[in-house]
Amino acid sequence: MLSVLRNRTYRHLFVAQVVALAGTGLATVALGLLAYDLAGADAGSVLGTALAIKMVAYVGIAPVVAAVAHRIPRRRLLVAADLARAGVALALPFVGSVWQVYLLIFVLQAASATFTPAFQSVIPEVLPEERDYTRALSLSRLAYDTETLVSPVLAAALLALVGYRWLFWGTVVGFLASAVLVVSVVLPGAVRAARATSGAAGTGTVRGGAADDRARSVGARSLAGIRLFLSVPRLRALLALDLAVAAGGAMVIVNTVVYVREELGRPAGDVPLALGAYGGGSMLVALLLPRVLDRVADRTVMLPAAFAVAGLLAVLAMVTTAGGGAWRWPALLALWAGLGAAGSLILTPGGRLLRSAVPPADLPAAFAAQFSLTHVCWLLAYPLAGWLGATAGLPAATVALAVMALVAAGLAARVWRKAAPAARPVTDAGRGSAVRPASVAVTVRPHRRQVRRPVHRRPLHAPSGRVLVRHHHHRHPAAS
Repeated sequence: MLSVLRNRTYRHLFVAQVVALAGTGLATVALGLLAYDLAGADAGSVLGTALAIKMVAYVGIAPVVAAVAHRIPRRRLLVAADLARAGVALALPFVGSVWQVYLLIFVLQAASATFTPAFQSVIPEVLPEERDYTRALSLSRLAYDTETLVSPVLAAALLALVGYRWLFWGTVVGFLASAVLVVSVVLPGAVRAARATSGAAGTGTVRGGAADDRARSVGARSLAGIRLFLSVPRLRALLALDLAVAAGGAMVIVNTVVYVREELGRPAGDVPLALGAYGGGSMLVALLLPRVLDRVADRTVMLPAAFAVAGLLAVLAMVTTAGGGAWRWPALLALWAGLGAAGSLILTPGGRLLRSAVPPADLPAAFAAQFSLTHVCWLLAYPLAGWLGATAGLPAATVALAVMALVAAGLAARVWRKAAPAARPVTDAGRGSAVRPASVAVTVRPHRRQVRRPVHRRPLHAPSGRVLVRHHHHRHPAAS
């Protein structure tokens, strides 16, 4: 897997991603403490509103940025996004009211909505080989999962030495380091081509490049990526699979503390253990998946994983309604690890599926559309996990999310039809090479070109009145 790091450009981009993720993790911890300083007991509502602002920025900003990003060199765009994020992190320690937090969070997440799709669309061009790109996707998944495990530990170590506001300075350093690493490489130029006709029916692939849409409005270009994404059957299936991931992930993110503290009566120190089980399952799959994808198709891996999410949530509902017992704690850890593994089985190959479904010129718009639409899925899943769990109880919320995952998996299976296997050539049993059909000698007479003869006043007529002209048509045997 680490062989892709021999590519200097990708190595610098990957390290840029890692340090930016580390800075984001520090900012997440510091932001929670800042909200508590500003709002006290209402810190939860402040963080909830900040999360909603984040989702709105992700859903609304990414397509708009994709509509104008073709006018800006991608390296310049990535560096500008990093500098904007560093500027926001630099200002956060000095805020004195909640509305300032909301404003800065919107700017920060808008910059992230600019950076992430553009970064994702560059990697397939830096690593054009399918095998290398698959390993890059696994490394990216590992980076995200490692950040969720390491950043809280790093933040706790720093908080033992300095105040929480200094964590924002660590975030600034992370984003500035990311910008420097991006500047240090030369990125491939954006692909521009005239759009050809769409792919053949049933292939689920768009053919041709991106049209020159400078005459269109920004609004029309913003929706073009979403229309492109929804027009390809395989990408519609990918969106349904993302909804299944959101169903399982929302239950873990929102209700882990409720399960550990309220349902099981465990100490607060067991909350990170449960979250670690979720991340550990995801990381294990990310490590093993590249070799699996070298042998099996993406569909074979992703669709069963979506049904597994629904099954695991159904089992969780039964565990929730069961009586007390020490067995429920290891059962919860196993379920969390299973949900993490199933989510990684879907998310890791998603980039491969998207790259194979659209032409290179449309990758930035397609990645921006996926970024936006995926967070719409999370906006649907979060309220079910949180509000329904608080009002109707955890069993009802778990069942609702299980049904959501099951419906999403069924839609994906229905939309993403299994491709018919290509006809395999007949091979020579002795040599293993394809056997060409025996050549047949065919004598073909040249076709006599028809010449329109001048019509005289007294031509030779058939009874129907048409001029009698004898034609000799010789048909090529291969055409019959």
